[in-house]
Amino acid sequence: MILFNKIDTNEKLKTFTKLADAIWHEYFPFLLSSEQINYMVKKFQSYEVVKSQIACGYNYYFIEKGSEICGYTGFCTKEDYLFLSKLYIKKEYRNSGLGRAALQFLSGIARKQGLKKIILTVNKYNDSTISAYKNWGFSIIDSVVTDIENGFVMDDYIMEYVMPFEIEN
Repeated sequence: MILFNKIDTNEKLKTFTKLADAIWHEYFPFLLSSEQINYMVKKFQSYEVVKSQIACGYNYYFIEKGSEICGYTGFCTKEDYLFLSKLYIKKEYRNSGLGRAALQFLSGIARKQGLKKIILTVNKYNDSTISAYKNWGFSIIDSVVTDIENGFVMDDYIMEYVMPFEIEN
């Protein structure tokens, strides 16, 4: 059974930061330098930053299978869409349906909030992740280069998932 466990205590947040650091250092060396990985983890996924984001309306959840924490997701509500900020799965659990389950979970949250789409950004050269999102129904709608300081940029596609039309009973 796949569970989504809200990160809502300092202890969970400490576990989250260790998990984020491990996943990023395992996954991104094919795409980013170790200096950029270290910088981005500190800038976007450190204890202080995530705690601040949660205080400003972001939601973070562990993705769990049984008693094992397999990954995490983070999102917030924007004007008329859910912004998927983070979705990361440990190496040994990739391609096991957890990403699809996470997107179903997020779609349910978006629907409850009356939102019609989910938007995310993904590195333009992260082909396997782009392919996964396309398989899940996302499409590329734009691209953006964001200066994240310290000599680094994020060169991303913006992808969108539009909720399927539902007939009300």
